[in-house]
Amino acid sequence: MRYSVCNLQAGPLKTSSERFHEREMTMPDPTYNPAAPQPVGAPPKKSGSSALKIILIIVGIFVVLGVLVIGVIGYGVWRVHKAIQTGPNGQVKIGNFTANTNNQFTESDLGIAIYPGAEQQKDSLRMSLGGKTMITANYLTPDSKDQVIAFYKDKAGPNAQSMVTNDMAQFIVDVGGGDQTTVMITQRANMHNGETSITIVRAPKS
Repeated sequence: MRYSVCNLQAGPLKTSSERFHEREMTMPDPTYNPAAPQPVGAPPKKSGSSALKIILIIVGIFVVLGVLVIGVIGYGVWRVHKAIQTGPNGQVKIGNFTANTNNQFTESDLGIAIYPGAEQQKDSLRMSLGGKTMITANYLTPDSKDQVIAFYKDKAGPNAQSMVTNDMAQFIVDVGGGDQTTVMITQRANMHNGETSITIVRAPKS
């Protein structure tokens, strides 16, 4: 009878505590679940969009109002343009209103004498409205203010209303027919090249 001997080679035997510890280290975490989705926060409320809509509505309202105002003004200008009638010698007529800037006025027109040598200016005007006429005549003279004041003080007479200051002089004269004439005299070094300005206005009494 033969016996065969097998030479088994094995590592050192592990104790029960070492085997338990090995199992404990390799066991998976029961709470870990890689497939579970992560919670996602709720999207913030879009509060800015409503405010933007309100702003756009307000802007739109202002734009519409602006267009309406421009239309009304344009229509008014068109109506005035259609109502204006121009005539010869610079005459302009709007309804019952008539104005003329090309008249050369006389002493009879103004109700008082014109200062000798004074030059009538282009902005002089005759206006008629409702059957009443007003004349505004502007003149310039190289003579001094004092010379002009002395002249009109004499022409206005003792019954005239007068006011004389260092800067200007004014005379108001009744000229009959329900009209009165006002003469204003000024002289400033920085206006009209230092010449004396004379403004004569004839108008119905107020």
